[in-house]
Amino acid sequence: MLHDLVIVGAGPVGAATALGLADSELSVVTLDARAEGKIGRSDRSLALSHGSRLILERLGIWGEVAAVPDAVTPIRAIDVSQRGGFGHVRLEAEEQGVPALGYVVSYRALQGALDAALARAGRRVAHGVNATRIEATAAFARIEAEREGERIEYTSRLVVVADGDGKLVPGLGRRHHDYGQVALVGKVWPREPHRGLAFERFTPGGPMALLPEADHYGFVWTTTPAEGEALRSLPDAQFLRELEERFGACVDGRAGAPAFLRVEDRRVFPLALEFAGRIVGERIALMGNAAQALHPIAGQGFNLGVRDAYELARELLATPRDEIGARDRLARYARRRQPDRIAGIAFTHGLLQIFGVDSSWLSWPRGLALTLLDALPPAKRMFARTMLFGVR
Repeated sequence: MLHDLVIVGAGPVGAATALGLADSELSVVTLDARAEGKIGRSDRSLALSHGSRLILERLGIWGEVAAVPDAVTPIRAIDVSQRGGFGHVRLEAEEQGVPALGYVVSYRALQGALDAALARAGRRVAHGVNATRIEATAAFARIEAEREGERIEYTSRLVVVADGDGKLVPGLGRRHHDYGQVALVGKVWPREPHRGLAFERFTPGGPMALLPEADHYGFVWTTTPAEGEALRSLPDAQFLRELEERFGACVDGRAGAPAFLRVEDRRVFPLALEFAGRIVGERIALMGNAAQALHPIAGQGFNLGVRDAYELARELLATPRDEIGARDRLARYARRRQPDRIAGIAFTHGLLQIFGVDSSWLSWPRGLALTLLDALPPAKRMFARTMLFGVR
């Protein structure tokens, strides 16, 4: 059978793509390595921009996610500063005319809502299926897969790879930059309520972030691999002292850095920038982490993937069936996504080059950049809108 679309990966990005086509008559199959009904062994948090919330509302699942207790925490303000230097920016949701700048969302709640919505729409998800090979001709794409040792094959006008590292699709100029750093992540409980305030703190050892979620903060601490493992292994009380010392106090005097009472779930993972030079090929499109995996600074990676999914679904809905996967159609989608994608990669990587370098001579220009951003309303508004909606 020739399908119109096969999606490799039913994680949030792949599932959002399929759900965006739920009301169409297109033949769509989504392949997922998860067993049916399984979401993950542990929960993790995702940083969603306001623009991503609007997309999830259009897909009809935001209300379901928000109804799960403690699954969604609004970010009402973001405090950006550098440790040991001047310069400070406070971004407020009210200034931007939105209810929140973003949201910290439970991965399990989001994935559960997407799975349920696809089931209600009668959209087929082939669970327990691992794609092993993708080949394409000018006429169709062929996907080889395995399920419990059995070989399966699908043919499709177009295959979208929305999961993994994109290595199933060679020849698209994949690039890798190892930052030589790790992210230490976990949860800390502050002495005072967070009130929806997030912190982005640039320190000599690398950027740090505190994201409000439920009654605690999720933290991201960028550091060297050796220090990351050492910090992960510290007794809780000693780790909390290290965290408070490294994070420092807020520079505007309106609020101090939170005094932390408890820490849980410390984990370490390596940090790298990896992206495909091209996101489309013969009968193939990449999105999400398969297209670009970014440093977690500024929380751009996942939101870029959500926009990928929404824009591709719109493109396919506007495409006659026999033109799905055609070169000119895919090229048009790639051109439309290019400004947002390049800006997201450059924005994230550029912030690290400016603020993530341990160099005393950069402290003054960094402080000046933050001061000017806070003092110039048009620049501040443009910066905030880019974080909220990407480049349009």
